[in-house]
Amino acid sequence: MAILDRVRLTRSAALALLAAIALPAAAAAETAIHFTLDRKIDGPAAPLFLAVDKGYFKAEGLDVTIDAAAGALEPVNRLASGNYDMGVADLNVLIKFRDDNPATAIKALFIVFDKPAYAIIARKSRGIAAPRDLEGKKLGAPSADNAFTQWPIFAKVNGIDPAKVGIENVSLPVREPMLAAGEVDAITGCSFGSYVDLKAGGVPADDLVALAMADHGVVLYGDAIMAAPKFLAEKPEAVRAFLRAYLKALKDTVRDPARAIESVLRRDDTAKKDVELERLRMAIRDNIVTPAVKVNGYGRVDPARLATAIDQLALAYHFKAKDKAAEAFDPAFLPGAAER
Repeated sequence: MAILDRVRLTRSAALALLAAIALPAAAAAETAIHFTLDRKIDGPAAPLFLAVDKGYFKAEGLDVTIDAAAGALEPVNRLASGNYDMGVADLNVLIKFRDDNPATAIKALFIVFDKPAYAIIARKSRGIAAPRDLEGKKLGAPSADNAFTQWPIFAKVNGIDPAKVGIENVSLPVREPMLAAGEVDAITGCSFGSYVDLKAGGVPADDLVALAMADHGVVLYGDAIMAAPKFLAEKPEAVRAFLRAYLKALKDTVRDPARAIESVLRRDDTAKKDVELERLRMAIRDNIVTPAVKVNGYGRVDPARLATAIDQLALAYHFKAKDKAAEAFDPAFLPGAAER
C-alpha cells in the first residue's frame, strides 16, 4: 500500500511539474501587442476594453495593452516610431501622413467609423439649424481640431461662403465653454464628444444642434484600426487574430452597450456612466452601424466611395502622390465575410 501511495505521489508530482513548466511556456507564447487609442478613454473605446475583459484577445494568443492618446496625429506618430504595434486613428490623418512620409507605409486594416464623427455643434437660439445658417456667424475652431481640418470640404459641398463665416481660433479646453457662454455661435468638434460634453455641462439639449458632416455631403471615412509596418510584416497572423477578437467584442458592444460600457468605467473611476453610455450609443448609431455597414458588414471600404473621399480631401490638402492615397487601406487582413 505504501508503494502504491508513493507511485501516486510520484505521478502527482510529475503532473504538477509539467503544469509548472507549461504555464510559463504558454505565457511566453502569447504575442504582446502595444495598442494606442487616438484620444482619451471614453465610451466608443468600449469594444477594445471589452475584448480584454472577456478574454477574446487572450483566446487568440494575444497580450494586449491599450494606451490613451492626446490627439488625432499622436497614434500615427506612435506607429511610425515603432513604439506601438497597432492602434486606432483617423483614416484621413493617415492618408495625409503617408503622403507626407511615403517611406512610412502604415496601413489601415479595419474601418471602425464608417462615418466620421466630424461635426459642427451649434446653438439653435443663435439661428443655426442648417449648414448655410453659419454664414454671418462666429465659428469657434481649434486649429488642432481634426473636424476643423475638414471645414473647407464641408463649406464647399454645402455652398457656404467661407468669407462670410467668422473663424475664431480657440484652444481645445475652452471650445465647449465658449459655446456654452455664447461667445461663439458654433464650434467644430467630434459629435459624440462636444455634443455630449455640452449637454453634460448644462446646455439644454433642445438648444443644441449637431450638424454631422457625414450627413451633409462629406463622404470621408473615420477611425480605423492600423498596424505598424514592421509588426504587420513580422506578425501578420497576430494582426488577423486581433481583428477577429475585436470584431467579436464590437458585435457584443452593439448588442448590449450598457454592459460593454462597464469595461470603460473600470479604467476611469471619474467617468459618469450615463455620459459615456450616451457617447457610446451615439457612436454606434451615427458612426459604426451605418446603412452601408448593415449591407456590407463591418470593417471594409467601398473603393468608389474611397476614391470620392480622396477627391474631397484634395479640396483641403495638396497631395504629392494622390494616385497612391487609396493604398492606405489594406483589406487583406479583414475577418471573413461570414464573420463580418
